[in-house]
Amino acid sequence: MIDVRGLTKHYQVHRRPPGLGAALRSVFRRSYDTVRAVDGIDFSVGEGERVGFLGPNGAGKTTTLKMLSGLLHPTSGDVLVAGHVPRRRETEFLKAITLVMGQKQQLLWDLPPAETFAMNRAIYEIPRGQFDETLHELVTLLELGDLVDKPTRQLSLGERMKCELAAALLHRPRVLFLDEPTIGLDVSMQATVRKFVRSYNERFGATVVLTSHYMEDVVQLCPRVIIVDRGRLIHDGDLRALTHKVRPDKRIVVRFANGDGAAAARGDLSRFGQVIALEDGQATIQVAAEEVSGAVARMLAALPVADLTVEDPPLEEVLSELFRTSRRVAAP
Repeated sequence: MIDVRGLTKHYQVHRRPPGLGAALRSVFRRSYDTVRAVDGIDFSVGEGERVGFLGPNGAGKTTTLKMLSGLLHPTSGDVLVAGHVPRRRETEFLKAITLVMGQKQQLLWDLPPAETFAMNRAIYEIPRGQFDETLHELVTLLELGDLVDKPTRQLSLGERMKCELAAALLHRPRVLFLDEPTIGLDVSMQATVRKFVRSYNERFGATVVLTSHYMEDVVQLCPRVIIVDRGRLIHDGDLRALTHKVRPDKRIVVRFANGDGAAAARGDLSRFGQVIALEDGQATIQVAAEEVSGAVARMLAALPVADLTVEDPPLEEVLSELFRTSRRVAAP
């Protein structure tokens, strides 16, 4: 569904020191730096896949999505999305994709979302029967209710984002580019959006490419991740395999009977592994993956355990370690 080969986007950026003199000199002579926003990346995404597209700020994620959706022309490289070259912006291509950006909106501010939905029906030339059916499905999945008839300015951020998703999906696109779709939303609303994206993907077989700084979005939605840093691709593969490769250790979270954390602390938890956190009634201990069974058995025998769970390290820590390793390797 998506095929990217040697994708590159370079910008010429004018830089000058502050001050009036420098401003006047720049009128006659300017110096430019080349910013390599995207620097030769390759990947493919199959039909129906949900893929996380991750990286630190400035890594080139949004620039890449804009090139995949045809909003930006690449400096070099080849891109095919749903069988089309995005920069040509052909009608059939535009009907096959959608781009949702958490910091942008298409809803008309002083009119209810229903007016935007009607406008999009006309733009995409959606037959009335299909429009009514799709709208009913989206309203049900997103639990919009009567929100579609309220002026957009009266809706909360979460309510607006749900209506944005509905507006973006009325034409039933086969490829979804989601750029920070849950930014600024509370935990409950983030879960609602994640549930909806998963349902849409499963119901229509749509391909989803998601960028997000909320790692829970990625963990819940994306079995595969593509990771970029400084415009270059540094990982493409299974999320769980990445975690086991970069951080093969495990974390044992122990909750003590009657909240008796003091007794556990006196028992010297470091004999079980590295103590990451110790709170009243709970401790988090890091151990090597191959030592989990033994550590758990010793804890159960020696500590007043009420509950115990074994977890992978947080994805944030996995990515931070991956970026540090990548930059050490790339450094001269």
